[in-house]
Amino acid sequence: MLANYPTLRHILGRAGWYFVTFLVAVTINFFLPRLGDANPIDTIIARASAGSSDAVAQKKIAESYLKEFRLIQLDDQGEIIRDAKGDPIKTGLAEQFVSYLVMSLKGDLGTSILQYPKKVSEIIKDALPWTLTLQLPTIIFGWLVGNLLGALAAYKRGVFDRVLYPLALLASAVPAFCVGILLVYVFGIRLEWFPAVGGYDDSMVPNLSWEFISSASYYYVLPFLSIFLIVLGGQAIGMRSMCIYELGTDYVKYAKLLGIRESKILFYMFRNAMLPQLTGLALALGAMVGGALITEMIFSYPGLGMAVLTAIQGNDYSVITGCTLLVTVTVLIANFSVDILVGLLDPRIRAAQGGGSK
Repeated sequence: MLANYPTLRHILGRAGWYFVTFLVAVTINFFLPRLGDANPIDTIIARASAGSSDAVAQKKIAESYLKEFRLIQLDDQGEIIRDAKGDPIKTGLAEQFVSYLVMSLKGDLGTSILQYPKKVSEIIKDALPWTLTLQLPTIIFGWLVGNLLGALAAYKRGVFDRVLYPLALLASAVPAFCVGILLVYVFGIRLEWFPAVGGYDDSMVPNLSWEFISSASYYYVLPFLSIFLIVLGGQAIGMRSMCIYELGTDYVKYAKLLGIRESKILFYMFRNAMLPQLTGLALALGAMVGGALITEMIFSYPGLGMAVLTAIQGNDYSVITGCTLLVTVTVLIANFSVDILVGLLDPRIRAAQGGGSK
């Protein structure tokens, strides 16, 4: 039946591969933080039991934490399963992994170890708006300006291209952390034009007042520039290359021989050159949840990057797996969506699938 619908077969095939990739990523996401010898649960139990000499009370405290983090086996009623000596039966890594999968599918990412009893979903909810506010305008603005400059450089050539191309190449080649450190040193430390770290003034509490928005905007400049320059450079290089390629294709030469208006030729050239750029935009938007983690760490920006860094420093497995799971899901969804959209929109791919008329 699917043989008659190659486009549907293509979509289902890609979905299967992405599902397998998701399972592999989730498995790595769970086991990788647990490969070390550190056990943060023991640290929390010791801290909670400090000052108490009652052995029974200490045992109850320890069991409550072990139960909270699913490190001991529970029955259907949520009661602790004990051995013949009355001690709780601990769960193995495989059992913890199954519990992690079940909880994740229910939307429960667990409880933070370092910020107990705060839920991981609350930590992500607090940090995610900062990351999206930093990434979304940067990606869109950098994409628009970069593509415009790249198209102009390919069309005009001359001095404009000779100046823009090296600058764009430099901007796209420099690692993000180098750009961030350079901006911090020059504009934050040496010139003191902008704050070097943070997302807003420490004396303020996040709210929608004009004072807080002004403070956040002032702290926003350097993180924005550190990402914007890289996005702009990469998009300008890509668009310039695509436009130069399209200008040299046979259909452009043939259109010129037919006397078709230059504006119409440029329209079709620009449309064809934009397809890979649109793909890049979709991928960037899908990956924006995790795309600024390094930048946020450099600037101590209160987004997911700082949440992940704090969790790594404190061996907070729950927050690490919760944040990386969010990043994994958004990246896979973005890639899958682009795969399908390109297959549907590009007639060459539809022809290769044999489903141009489906």
